[in-house]
Amino acid sequence: MDAGTLGAISTVLVMIAFFGVCWWAFSPRRKKRFEEDANLPFADDAKDAEHQNNDHSNDDSDGRN
Repeated sequence: MDAGTLGAISTVLVMIAFFGVCWWAFSPRRKKRFEEDANLPFADDAKDAEHQNNDHSNDDSDGRN
């Protein structure tokens, strides 16, 4: 097996892997999961904001903690 044949085989294998990953990533069955995962950073921000609002509502009326 010479270098040209080995290069051709590796190119085909990488191309198959690439199309497999594209099919996996853009499959309609996984769309909902990926949309939920995409919103995870914003969910943490909402929880932090809610936590900060709760902390401020427990402050004394004269501004001291």
